[in-house]
Amino acid sequence: MAKQQKKTWSDLSSRQQAVILALGSVQLSLAATAWADLASRKPEEVNGSKAKWAAVIAISWVGPMLYFAKGRLPSM
Repeated sequence: MAKQQKKTWSDLSSRQQAVILALGSVQLSLAATAWADLASRKPEEVNGSKAKWAAVIAISWVGPMLYFAKGRLPSM
């Protein structure tokens, strides 16, 4: 079986480049929004350690979604 060479950015079509940039922008926006929300909350409004959630948010798409689903306690 032949070994495939890695594609470089210039090997991708302009459509592929645009999709990667769009998905990256969405991921970065999700993370930035989650970090901003976390920073503005009091520790008692977060389910667990704020430091733990700050690290979790950095994990790809999953982190910000987990934070919004499980990390925030309901406002009183």
